[in-house]
Amino acid sequence: MQNKNMLASVLVFFLGFASIAQGTAPPPPIPPPPPGLPIDGGILVLFIVALVYGTYKMVIASKKKA
Repeated sequence: MQNKNMLASVLVFFLGFASIAQGTAPPPPIPPPPPGLPIDGGILVLFIVALVYGTYKMVIASKKKA
């Protein structure tokens, strides 16, 4: 009976020691850096280029039909 009590005492001691030895949680990750360029800067230019290209393709297609 005494061996069981001694074993239980040793296990409880080492369990407490192991739980304290875990330390603290790691620090939170740093936030990602901001993007290099704004997204909305060239949208208007892209839209105009797409409009001109689409018009060009329509003109070329209509000349081939005629």
